[in-house]
Amino acid sequence: MKTPERIVHASLRLFNDLGERAVSTNHIAAYLEMSPGNLYYHYANKREIVAVLFGRYEQQVRQALAIPATGAPTVDELRGHLTELLGRMWHFRFFYRDLEHLLEADPALASRYRAFSGECQALGRRLIQRFVDHGILALDARQAEALTLNVWIVLTGWVRYCCTHDVQPQHEAEVIHRGCYQVLSLASGFVQARWLSSIESLLSEFGAPLMMQSDQGPG
Repeated sequence: MKTPERIVHASLRLFNDLGERAVSTNHIAAYLEMSPGNLYYHYANKREIVAVLFGRYEQQVRQALAIPATGAPTVDELRGHLTELLGRMWHFRFFYRDLEHLLEADPALASRYRAFSGECQALGRRLIQRFVDHGILALDARQAEALTLNVWIVLTGWVRYCCTHDVQPQHEAEVIHRGCYQVLSLASGFVQARWLSSIESLLSEFGAPLMMQSDQGPG
């Protein structure tokens, strides 16, 4: 792994584990056992590293929200969209753990994030409309708009909830599955009869208890 990639990889791990605010470029350099000068040769400051990570996050979320060119939606497709999206959001969870701080500290990043948030909601709206068009969801335009916004709020809020309630990284599967459950719960009341059993099956699949630090017991 080349040095710039090592820096980005280590930064993501430290940001996720400790929070971006708690990690300095000196911490990153020490973690990699390199001099701060070597790090600064590749990245002038922490903002540049965050910007690279955000670019990767943007790309991966767009891929998770991509709509197939043809065919009707399937249960596997829905499962794939949800698990991939929650997986990417958890992989870059420090963004939502420290979101206000990151946006206040970097106006350029704030502008990028707002544009990205709007793009994600537009892509989500297209996905929901696809399920409406194929008779899977029964929604009018206002309901579809509200559902889209609520789903985005739950998705981003879910990652923050897990970070602030001591959900541990080793429980990634539970984080992703329970996040999918929360999203599906929003849409379940709009599901047409022929898909009810499929959605109920997904809810059962994703409804596992979420392990938190306080659930671990002493020691």
